[in-house]
Amino acid sequence: MPPTTLASTANILWNTIESYGKDPDPLFRELCIDPRLMRDPNARYPYKKMVALWAKTAELIDDPCLGLKAVHFWHPSYLHALGYAWLASGTLRTALERLVRYKRVVTQVLDLRLEQVDDGLSRSMEYQSDVRSLPVQIDFGLAMITSMCRINYGEELNPVSVSLIHSAPSSSGDYFAFFRCPVHFDAPADRLTLPLDAVDKRLPSSNPQLAQLHDQIMIRYLAQFDRDDIISRTKTAIIDQLPSGSVSDASVAHALYTNVRTFQRQLRTEGTTFKTLMNDIRRELAEQYIRDSQLTLNEIAFLLGFSEISSFSRAFKRWTGEPPSAYRQIE
Repeated sequence: MPPTTLASTANILWNTIESYGKDPDPLFRELCIDPRLMRDPNARYPYKKMVALWAKTAELIDDPCLGLKAVHFWHPSYLHALGYAWLASGTLRTALERLVRYKRVVTQVLDLRLEQVDDGLSRSMEYQSDVRSLPVQIDFGLAMITSMCRINYGEELNPVSVSLIHSAPSSSGDYFAFFRCPVHFDAPADRLTLPLDAVDKRLPSSNPQLAQLHDQIMIRYLAQFDRDDIISRTKTAIIDQLPSGSVSDASVAHALYTNVRTFQRQLRTEGTTFKTLMNDIRRELAEQYIRDSQLTLNEIAFLLGFSEISSFSRAFKRWTGEPPSAYRQIE
């Protein structure tokens, strides 16, 4: 299946074009992009059309700083539940980790990596080798992350440095003015580095319960992304049934309108088992829930479908090497 991108992100380009006093409708019509889909939070456009839209917008506007200026028109809802999970994250580090984990909600073609370096936490971005990307998209991506971090942390946040693969434009001073840090052009990678003291500072906007709620929405969304994928459908059913405490291969098979033997055979064909998928889902949710100090260990065990807290504690120690109580103190 060709890669896709959330249709709602096109709102950013639509609003940007209008801000330059131009009508975006003819451009969308020329590229056969239905603007009505932008209002559907689950709709997606083919990635190739979004590249073409960026390219045509850059031709129409003819502003070397277009990517930086488009940032002013983003809204959390344009990123599905990821936008709101970001706003409710406890620290910039956890927000960036969410972005890396759930990036496929927004687009399937972008590789994001986090790396702790001597002078801070570095986030690099790279488009997959078999897809086309434009410098204006890279500018927008790094500028948008910077803007999102400033919304959570405060406008006073300044990155340590920014690196861009493309050459310096004629108005490179605007880049220094926006990022407020050294900006390196003709660099080996597209990278944003943030100071460590900033990424680990507890944020006043932190709301673990809201963040976890939107995490679950994203997990379900990704699991339903390809409804013909037996693994994704299985994960969706497991998440739905976990709090009941009675999730099993039989109950999931029933939810998928198949019998247990056929269900197990389908999973074996994909190189996995029901037990493996169940374990993966529980671990992912457990590491999210444990960060919420308002949830007791008993409540977490219940949400994950464990009948006893001792069973949850043993499983958690197997996953992380630490019992949940000790892990929570570390976090």
